[in-house]
Amino acid sequence: MLRAELADTFGGSERTRRIVARTASDLADSGRLEGDMGIEVTPRTVISNLEDAPEEYSLVERWNWWVGSLDLSHGGYQRFFVRTNLAE
Repeated sequence: MLRAELADTFGGSERTRRIVARTASDLADSGRLEGDMGIEVTPRTVISNLEDAPEEYSLVERWNWWVGSLDLSHGGYQRFFVRTNLAE
């Protein structure tokens, strides 16, 4: 479901969407976002936060922008960054 919404909203390659969706699933499974901010990781949560990134950013850049913001504000989110050389 998230992969389809990522495709509709941001495009990107199938591989990139799969990697971002998998990393979002890992973030959800970790319980970090819910524990730190009381926010459940849902497709809507992911899309909404990625939409806040600069418009010219690719899907991976948007994801890393959001995760970077979480890391700056709460710490401990570095493991959820997506290496751009693997995704693009």
